[in-house]
Amino acid sequence: MERKATPSLPDTIAAVATAPGRGGIGVIRVSGSGLAAFVQALTGKIPEPRIAGFGRFRDAKGGVIDEGITLYFPAPQSFTGEDVIELQGHGGPVVLQLLLARCIELGARLAEPGEFSRRAFLNGKMDLAQAEAVADLIDATTAAAARSALRSLSGAFSNELHLLSDQLIDLRMLVEATLDFPEEEIDFLEKANAFERLACIRADLERLIDRASQGALLRSGMNVVLVGQPNVGKSSLLNALAGEERAIVTEIAGTTRDAVRETIQLEGIPVHVVDTAGLRSTDDPVERLGVDRTWREIERADVIVRLVDARIGMVCSDREIDRQLPGSIPRVTVFNKIDLVGGVATRIVEDDVPVLRVSVKLGMGLDLLRDELLRVVGWHATSEEVPLARERHLVSLRAALAHVCEAGERGLQLELFAEELRLAHECIGEITGEFSSEDLLGVIFSRFCIGK
Repeated sequence: MERKATPSLPDTIAAVATAPGRGGIGVIRVSGSGLAAFVQALTGKIPEPRIAGFGRFRDAKGGVIDEGITLYFPAPQSFTGEDVIELQGHGGPVVLQLLLARCIELGARLAEPGEFSRRAFLNGKMDLAQAEAVADLIDATTAAAARSALRSLSGAFSNELHLLSDQLIDLRMLVEATLDFPEEEIDFLEKANAFERLACIRADLERLIDRASQGALLRSGMNVVLVGQPNVGKSSLLNALAGEERAIVTEIAGTTRDAVRETIQLEGIPVHVVDTAGLRSTDDPVERLGVDRTWREIERADVIVRLVDARIGMVCSDREIDRQLPGSIPRVTVFNKIDLVGGVATRIVEDDVPVLRVSVKLGMGLDLLRDELLRVVGWHATSEEVPLARERHLVSLRAALAHVCEAGERGLQLELFAEELRLAHECIGEITGEFSSEDLLGVIFSRFCIGK
């Protein structure tokens, strides 16, 4: 007997929720309204809510597409706050596409990137910071980043933001209430410790910004570009930091023709180390292309590690390289091969630039370099958990701090004092999504993977 497709209510979405390619298990997620009939048409029965049930997934004619587990989460107790169905079958790409096509035949449409998480946000199942933590957890490249993302997903970062928001609301209410009694306003605020409260908010914001800056490093890491003349030990340093032979090392100058990248971890921070072609004038067209690419990598660097041969020291060509390096990018100068001149590993500072003397071959001074890289980008050990912050979070937090500081300057001008507090409150709300535009939401969720 032929089975007819049961139409679902408008705007049901479906997507493959597991990674592309073959796998033992594949998952298709569906979200919408009134999906009981949808799941009955697909499996022949309505499963009990939140209980895994084995069954067969059927096409419109009753033929079996696959067999596996069905999970049914009726609204509002689901990830998106809508009815959600998860179909867990075999992980072959063809089988999953057939099953997805059947879901579309039943009235669903293909989900856009991040649309499940966006619906969860819009339906009040999570705030914007938690929604972003979903993507950050998926994209985490180190264990420390994954732990921080999970804490943000569970609401730890949001709770701190809400506490700050509540403090600002209380202070705003107090200040705005005094505007009706201008003859007593200053005495009233002083008795209510308004200015002490503002100082506490400022201190809390400064601590959160410091920790969020650490979390931003955990999330995105740093790009370290190794720069210098040929044969100063750039490739050897990359291999030493990576712990394996990632770049070819020879005595022939100009061996490295293209950028070689390797990611390492320093205290949980992903460090993307780039070995580049030696900087020198050359008639070799291939080597010249490599030199051009070196300069492009330098422009994207967070830190430049400038290598010099300790046997020769800084010569005119080295000074010419230094002259061309961007002054806005932090730099660490490394004199390598001290084992050949009888030196010891040391660190000094010259003209505000850290200078290290190391032997990559013997591993002397490499710990000094690792510590210096962390110091240059602002990492410092902390006993507190850090939120896995994004750049937009830091921008909003810094803007909130600026408004709080300005409010302190406007203490006797209560209308302006109250306005600065309002603006600070909105900056905090931008992070959690209390004050956000559709354009911002579109940008954020478009960067999620499909099915999440």
